[in-house]
Amino acid sequence: MQKKYSLLFFFILTLSSFASKAQEPWTLEQCIKYAFDNNIQIKQQMLSIKKSEGTLFQSKMGTLPNLNATADHSYEFGRLLGKDSSKLGSQSNQFSISSSVNLFNGLQTVNSIKKNKFDLLATLSDVEKVKNNIALSIASAYLQILYSEELVSSSNRQVELSKMQVERTNVLVKAGSLPEGNLLEIEAQLAGDELQLVNAQNQRDLAYLTLTQYLDIKSPEGFKIQKPNLDNFETKLVDISPNGIFESAQQIMPQIIGTAYRVSSSEKSLKIAKGGYFPSLNLTASYGTRYSHYINYEWDKSDPFNSQLRNKATTSIGFRLSIPIFNGWSIRNGITNARISLDKSRLDLENEKNILYKDIQQAYTDAIAAQKKLKATQKSLKSLEEAFRYSEQKFTVGLVTSVEYTTAKTKLSKSETDLLQAKYELIFKSKILEFYKGIPLNL
Repeated sequence: MQKKYSLLFFFILTLSSFASKAQEPWTLEQCIKYAFDNNIQIKQQMLSIKKSEGTLFQSKMGTLPNLNATADHSYEFGRLLGKDSSKLGSQSNQFSISSSVNLFNGLQTVNSIKKNKFDLLATLSDVEKVKNNIALSIASAYLQILYSEELVSSSNRQVELSKMQVERTNVLVKAGSLPEGNLLEIEAQLAGDELQLVNAQNQRDLAYLTLTQYLDIKSPEGFKIQKPNLDNFETKLVDISPNGIFESAQQIMPQIIGTAYRVSSSEKSLKIAKGGYFPSLNLTASYGTRYSHYINYEWDKSDPFNSQLRNKATTSIGFRLSIPIFNGWSIRNGITNARISLDKSRLDLENEKNILYKDIQQAYTDAIAAQKKLKATQKSLKSLEEAFRYSEQKFTVGLVTSVEYTTAKTKLSKSETDLLQAKYELIFKSKILEFYKGIPLNL
């Protein structure tokens, strides 16, 4: 009985340890790693890599000689000339083994291997591109949760301030120091603050839902993130320039690298198409033998099976030269299409570079704007905090109206919200710029 209780206790302890582990907050790095391991888009791209690897392997195997064996068994029915007119039949067997290897085909096989290598490298870059997009989306959602959490805290403070002011005003109204209308206006302010709190909580819940969807987690219930210390976050944007970041980014960003590989692949495709103009030379070799005998023919003195196989064996070796003379313009049209594909891939590369530069330029401009807004809001917030504190004191003793008090409180609340927006906008855009420089996303 004691052993049974011990096992039950161990089982409960194990479950509780799993539950506590499941409740541990997630860091940004853990979120990104989890997405890389479980995201369906990445898994789909990994299948594309396997397909490209198979294509490359097949093209390499095309350089080896082929080897084929055949075996035939047939019956023939007719009359034997010079003999009697009775119907005769015969059966025969033929066996052969043959091989051929391509010696020259305009370097099409060699260029096919090189093309497939570039295609594989481009596919690998596609996987990295998907990972980067997912990582940036996760970072954005993660920071949105942090912003929403601080917004909830700020809204909570506003609600508590309003509750305290309602209590004070209620005391003054009962004492006859303030009219009842002041109490009603403060209560209305409290109701508005509570609504803002609900909106902030809804925004936070939606942010959690967005992040868990990026991670392909079925439900956000019990999911929490770890809050890093961002109070002293600083970035030196003066040391950063869009052109400098772009020079680094185009060397490491997978969308540029992958498109460049596709340009190289298209160049090899053009060489493959041009190789169709060249003659092809193959080396061939074969070995064959046969056996036959008449059916129901008493004068047939055919050799035995093994003897015929030895006596009728033949071996051949030779070269086959194929020269293209006219093929309905198929080679020429293939070259034209390959050139068009090459031009398109080069334009795709330039377009990817333009998109990357615009993204960097936009992120830099947004970061500069957020930095300016943050500094201005910090200065404004200090002034509004002093103004609100002064207004609150005067309202308590009845020197200002509830409208003036509410106005000062609303300005302070808006300034706090603007400060949070500028802070997290600056953090996110700065992280994007660092990411383009090759620095991993982290907080």
